[in-house]
Amino acid sequence: MSDEKDTNSKSREHQANERTFLAWIRTSIALMGFGFVIVKFALFLKQISLLVQGTIVVPSRGYSADIGVIMVALGVILAMLSFWQYRKTAKQLESNTYAPSSLLSAILALAIIIGGILLIIYLLPNI
Repeated sequence: MSDEKDTNSKSREHQANERTFLAWIRTSIALMGFGFVIVKFALFLKQISLLVQGTIVVPSRGYSADIGVIMVALGVILAMLSFWQYRKTAKQLESNTYAPSSLLSAILALAIIIGGILLIIYLLPNI
């Protein structure tokens, strides 16, 4: 009976690890998708500007395309880090040496906070 409990418990731990990994992957896909939309919107605005003005006028430097590319890159980095964390946790669960780590959460939170502050600084002059 004890072996069955241990097997069920270990199975639940691994399934929880997989659910966490998939949540991180969904977050990284969302970041990449949002970054892609930002880049495409910047291109759309340039095309609309060309249509309205009839000539190629280079508008003042907009950073939305750069921000979009950075978000896509952040999504890719997050996917890589989440896979690394998933594998690390799986190994710890197998060897019964699991130690929780919040490094991935801290990195993502810090990146989003910095990105948010930079966006606020970028948007403030436009209000």
